[in-house]
Amino acid sequence: MLAPTLRRLLASLRRTPLHPQWLLSEPNQAWVRQHACGRVLDVGCADRWIEAALTPDCTYIGLDYPVTGRDLYAANPTVYADAARLPFADASFDTVAMLEVLEHVEQPQAALSEASRVLRPGGRLLLTMPFLYPMHDEPHDYQRYTTHGLKREIRAAGLHLERLDSTLGAIESAGLLACLALAGSAYAALRQRSFGMVTLPLIALAIPSINCMAWLAARILPDWPALASGHALVAVKQ
Repeated sequence: MLAPTLRRLLASLRRTPLHPQWLLSEPNQAWVRQHACGRVLDVGCADRWIEAALTPDCTYIGLDYPVTGRDLYAANPTVYADAARLPFADASFDTVAMLEVLEHVEQPQAALSEASRVLRPGGRLLLTMPFLYPMHDEPHDYQRYTTHGLKREIRAAGLHLERLDSTLGAIESAGLLACLALAGSAYAALRQRSFGMVTLPLIALAIPSINCMAWLAARILPDWPALASGHALVAVKQ
């Protein structure tokens, strides 16, 4: 009962500095709407959240992997398939979205090559991926890429990188990691009923303090591009 109770409590605090992931923004529907067009394939679609972000002239197809999407995460795709073996014809989509998906794919280069294959010339790949972020959805969490690693993989897939941005800057990324480390350790202490539970009131005070200080400092100091919580990119098929 501990985990469901904590999840409900944290969900109620999600938009406040009391939440350890407060600094991490919600899914960016405006970013999707700006770059997606035409026939859209959403690889790793989960609950199809990007469908609501698309303009009315778009046609949406959601895809998820059966082992995780159906059996673990209650996804709601149009079709179940493997991202490394897409069941679609060449040049059949204007947009392919892979949002917080590539870290969970066992064959990431094959998945990117498949995305490139099904894109029409001039079509776009929209991809987001964590960099400095805890393991999640285990055991299906396989890799992280630096900006240079992402550029390499995009080139190898035959795509041209149009833009690459950080999800969070250095200071907010550091604040996010600090809050997650404290929250994760607090959860472990609760589960183990360890002596560390005596620190829980201090952790409850530390998390909003770190969130607020990181948010403020990020707006005063210049960013350091070597550290980010994640990346968002747009790549084009030539």
